Amino acid sequence: MTVASHLVELRKKHESLTEMVEQAQRSPAVDDLKIAELKKQKLRIKEEIARLTAH
Repeated sequence: MTVASHLVELRKKHESLTEMVEQAQRSPAVDDLKIAELKKQKLRIKEEIARLTAH
């Protein structure tokens, strides 16, 4: 997998997590712990994207 294709996949995952967080925040059935975990996953992906694009 090239760096460019890896970045595309990471960005897709980040966007997907963004949608999941927004949906979870609108749902009263989802607890704050789940939302926090989704946000942590988003942050890890964002940091990986930043790391790969800095080189």
